[in-house]
Amino acid sequence: MTVQIWVDADSCPTLVRNHIINYSKKLSLPVFFVANKQIPAESDYFTMIICPEEKDSADNYIFEHVQANDLVITRDIVFADRLVSKNIAVINDRGTTFTRDNIKDKLADRDFDLQLAEMGLGGSKKSNYGPKQFSKFANCFDRIIHKLIIDSQY
Repeated sequence: MTVQIWVDADSCPTLVRNHIINYSKKLSLPVFFVANKQIPAESDYFTMIICPEEKDSADNYIFEHVQANDLVITRDIVFADRLVSKNIAVINDRGTTFTRDNIKDKLADRDFDLQLAEMGLGGSKKSNYGPKQFSKFANCFDRIIHKLIIDSQY
């Protein structure tokens, strides 16, 4: 069974997308970018899937097509929860692995942050993506991909 990589590509940083393409090219792994619009990338070594501009259409497409040994990269914690319940490997672009052990806490943190933002007490912090976040992602991606490849051989 071949490991496939699915990227919820609308909000995925270019640095991460390019790393995924280069890494998967070396390992001959299929990559699917799923979004509501064309995503620019520096290679043709991926399949771009453009979904309707309806809420969650890209998430739903990935959810319907992802298989047991695949990896999904997404920032969407609610979507990650759906995938984890389906026993799919899920990470975000900052190197966080979503698991059955941590997903409920991540959802609770998200809900709390949303409540603070609705009360005007949060939500204004800028989220920068730099070398530290990318390094954490690259290490996590490498670890998870190799685990999935090994597991797919058995």
